[in-house]
Amino acid sequence: MRAGWMRLVLVVGVVMGCLVLPGYAQEAADAAEGVATVGGIPFDVVMNSAVNGVYGVLAVMSIAALAMILYFFVVLRKGQVVPEPLRSELMEKLRAGDIEDARRLCGFRRGPLSAVLLSALDHIGSMPDIEPMLLRDVVESEGSRQSESIQGQTQYLMDIAVVAPMIGLLGTVFGMMIAFNAVSDQIAVVRPTALIAGINKAMLTTAFGLLVGIPAMMFYAYFRNRTAKLVSMLETASAELFTALLSRR
Repeated sequence: MRAGWMRLVLVVGVVMGCLVLPGYAQEAADAAEGVATVGGIPFDVVMNSAVNGVYGVLAVMSIAALAMILYFFVVLRKGQVVPEPLRSELMEKLRAGDIEDARRLCGFRRGPLSAVLLSALDHIGSMPDIEPMLLRDVVESEGSRQSESIQGQTQYLMDIAVVAPMIGLLGTVFGMMIAFNAVSDQIAVVRPTALIAGINKAMLTTAFGLLVGIPAMMFYAYFRNRTAKLVSMLETASAELFTALLSRR
């Protein structure tokens, strides 16, 4: 069995060698002619493709950041997290003892506040004797889960704000490699246009990365404060519903 595996590894190694060695031979021939290549492809072509790839990644990240910002403006609102009409209706039904109506209302109008109250109502329905401390733990546990869900989704915007400048810096490295290659091809006769083109690409990728990262960071800070206020409102509303539920019992 081991010999079979060794033969398989040997065959794979020979095949890989047959595929790779011609590339090295081509690079050696091109190097002898003074043309830098990567896998038989001209170095400038490879680096320009890498820079274009950086632009593409940053463009995708900018679109994703814009979509997240618009989504957060719609979702991270008091009317979505702690709707005042829903809170008032739930308070009335709990004080009146209409548990089933409160449950149906929570099922009809889904949201963080409804999820917190539903967890309490489910606990009450499954336990013959209600212990206030245990019920409080259930409410706090679901409240913490909802809070993490509200605050955690903005973390993706922070990730874009951190990664985008780094990707732009990677494009800068590629651009500088293009500039240095323009100098090294003909060391005696420097081509200013090729050198400037490489430096220009290097600076543009950095600027593009910062243009994506800086607004993403600013909006992340804004939504972080916004989610903190929403979580505080959710905790207050949950405490009121918990008190109304206990007073009914």
